Amino acid sequence: MEKIVIHGQKPLRGEVTISGSKNAAVAIVPAALLANDIVILENVPDIADITNLVEIMREMQVKVDRLDAHTLRIDSRHMCNDCASSEAVRKMRASYYFLGVLLGRFKHARVAFPGGCDFGVRPIDLHVKGFEALGAEVSTKAIIEMKARELVGTNIFLDFASVGATINIMLAAVLAKGTTVIENAAKEPHVVDTANFLNSMGADVKGAGTDAIRIRGVQKLHGSEYAIIPDQIEAGTYMMASAITGGDVKIKNVIPRHMESVSAKLREIGVSVVEKDDCIHVIGSEHLKPTKVKTMPYPGFPTDMQPQILVLLSLISGTSMVNESVWDNRFRYVEQLRKLGANIDVEGHIAIVEGVDQLQGTEVQATDLRAGAAMVLAGLAAEGSTTITNVQYIDRGYEGMVEKLTSLGACIDRITDDGPMLYTPPQAG
Repeated sequence: MEKIVIHGQKPLRGEVTISGSKNAAVAIVPAALLANDIVILENVPDIADITNLVEIMREMQVKVDRLDAHTLRIDSRHMCNDCASSEAVRKMRASYYFLGVLLGRFKHARVAFPGGCDFGVRPIDLHVKGFEALGAEVSTKAIIEMKARELVGTNIFLDFASVGATINIMLAAVLAKGTTVIENAAKEPHVVDTANFLNSMGADVKGAGTDAIRIRGVQKLHGSEYAIIPDQIEAGTYMMASAITGGDVKIKNVIPRHMESVSAKLREIGVSVVEKDDCIHVIGSEHLKPTKVKTMPYPGFPTDMQPQILVLLSLISGTSMVNESVWDNRFRYVEQLRKLGANIDVEGHIAIVEGVDQLQGTEVQATDLRAGAAMVLAGLAAEGSTTITNVQYIDRGYEGMVEKLTSLGACIDRITDDGPMLYTPPQAG
């Protein structure tokens, strides 16, 4: 088992380049299978979730080649349509996108129940509702199995703006007969990026980024070359890292418009945030003030940034409040922050934070992907040494996090149980 060890209280300084969007890539990589052709994807993040997706597709007889660390060539002309046997499916929630892809292309799908981070009940009932509205028969017993004589476009209203359901219904509908309208659709940047990618293959998707998406079915899709957008959450995580350490960091390869809710909240707290064309410059301050945060669907404050900002608020004098309105039980990681000395009380969906002067390093664990990032941020701020276990969660969504932080001056190592150091921190001076 590998661990991350951080010697904290070193301000981060320099430049960091953001990788491709994890949340977009885990939808777009499966979506490439709709084309029955060759697709080349660029700016694909080199993370564990993509490795799992590639494993699943190779089991489906899809030829996947890495042209370089961030470019995939996907040839699905000889694929089969059954991925239910793959253990990799159970490792990540986004494997449910194979449902929409296989149903759209073959009108039949058998997929194991998805896995991923555990922070409360995360049903796929809205996905099933959408597939059934398009004409599929769905069975959810030992595995998820769907079949349809044909898929026919219709109007689908989502009970809430689910990103996963919005994308999955889009994937199934692009090859359906007639027109599908998804109302109360999610507006997140990765929804828009997935729609843009589908259109690059010849789909007819309009309205992505609004609450009504219209999909006119086409007979077939063709190959494409497409570059995935930068990662909104990775960018936000490094923005928080700069603020937490009192640093001075330029975050490059970003789309500032995607970061508006995070930038606004940091400015409200007292952090300097300067936006340029594809760069955000974040400078920490000693004079920060508490605030209230409520997670919301895009363009609101992202739930995936909730653990990271909670770490920052735990170090700001006064009382702050975080309201998690998207997921149940997403405060499970708070107990780990308490080990470091954070003063946080959780009452249902609300965390009440009393700021402390400093955190004290100790051993903590990553309980999910974004909580793992929060533990890293806490370790950067803490006095002494912090050891983080369960780092496989962090690998799911952050490319080269140790290396990137090291380049910014963090004293951070990745080690195995028997001691060999994988990365070497910079020497003092």
